[in-house]
Amino acid sequence: MELKRRFLNPNVIGLKESPTLRINQHCKELAAQGQHIYKLGLGQSPFPVPESVVNALRLYAPQKDYLHVQGLPELRKAVADFHRKKDGVDILPNNVIIGPGSKELLFLLQMVFKGEVIIPSPSWVSYLPQAKIIGNTIHVLHTRAEEQWRLKPEQLEKFCKENNEAGKKNYLLILNYPGNPDGITYSEDSIGQLAETARRYNIYILSDEIYGQLHHEGNHVSIAKFYPEGTIISSGLSKWCGAGGWRLGTFSFPSNLHWMLDAMAAVASETYTSVSAPIQYAAVQAFLCGAEIEDYLWHVRKILALLGNEFAAIIRRGNIQVNDPTGGFYLFLDFTPLTEKLINRGILNGAVLCDRLLHETGVAILPGVDFNRPPEELSARLSYVDFDGAKALSASYTVPLHEKLPDDFLVRYCGNVMEAAEKIVQWANQ
Repeated sequence: MELKRRFLNPNVIGLKESPTLRINQHCKELAAQGQHIYKLGLGQSPFPVPESVVNALRLYAPQKDYLHVQGLPELRKAVADFHRKKDGVDILPNNVIIGPGSKELLFLLQMVFKGEVIIPSPSWVSYLPQAKIIGNTIHVLHTRAEEQWRLKPEQLEKFCKENNEAGKKNYLLILNYPGNPDGITYSEDSIGQLAETARRYNIYILSDEIYGQLHHEGNHVSIAKFYPEGTIISSGLSKWCGAGGWRLGTFSFPSNLHWMLDAMAAVASETYTSVSAPIQYAAVQAFLCGAEIEDYLWHVRKILALLGNEFAAIIRRGNIQVNDPTGGFYLFLDFTPLTEKLINRGILNGAVLCDRLLHETGVAILPGVDFNRPPEELSARLSYVDFDGAKALSASYTVPLHEKLPDDFLVRYCGNVMEAAEKIVQWANQ
């Protein structure tokens, strides 16, 4: 312990492996021992990468040269056009940076930004640890289940009045929607009000819209549309394109924040140099979002919406609180109504709950504390993706988009997930 304190940066002492990666590895180990595991811990898209994008990767596999640290020019143009088309935001190609996953870009942003970080809770597992590693001052604003875990404009206003009335502090608000861990988005009205509050107090926003194209109704609205001069849009291939392991993320800046992008690019040049060349060339095909990919996205949304809402309905029948998802593939569960039953079984918090659930049923989910909720809270996140996305997608393609999927679709193609929902309910109500 003494050696650790002498030779380690104090900001990383006590830091553990990311919970989502840790649970994924633990599930593999349990499965290797012969246990049947319902893998609802890691948030990885179950769907295959669109064939046209895979073919592009094959075509450009011989590309071996280092690319510009900011990214392949053709890709930056495709990303800018993507946000112009999808979000109605005027992004210039020169204001786009490509990184090895949006997680790495977020780390660089927090490194070069001189100021304090605001994170609504519950939040993605890596926002807070990254800020701690860098040594940033962090403000966690806890949201409530009855408000769908959304940051309210008046809550942000109250925080600013109490902490920055003079307007002299620099703040970076990290906003994620549709949300991980809750699967919920913001209404256009709420986004507009948050944008106005941020503008009034000169707060910069990192809008993590990695799940934007998985909005279940296909009508994601970017806050950059209302606050373009202060918003950085984060996206990438991992979620909507099913290519998490490809490790490609994008940040898109307004022109007036190019100085921040320049600082990030300088640090990137001294760390990862540039993103894999073949993957950048292939990503152009993805961000062009042609007819094949648009069709792919609509079928993916159709499956996720059906599955997420049915899973939530089963959970609620078990007297566990959960909001219907509106995007992505997550649910955030609140077991508070079952507090007495759980306490009588020695389950006093979310961490114990998830550990017992895994070892007694094989269902792997993560406790709310991993998503910056209070340690004593009986909350947990699950990712309803433990199914064969390729088979489900192929089956969905046989049904016209305007028609409902068959009544037995979820049982046939997402059976493991549906079983997990029933097991959670049965176990929690023992």
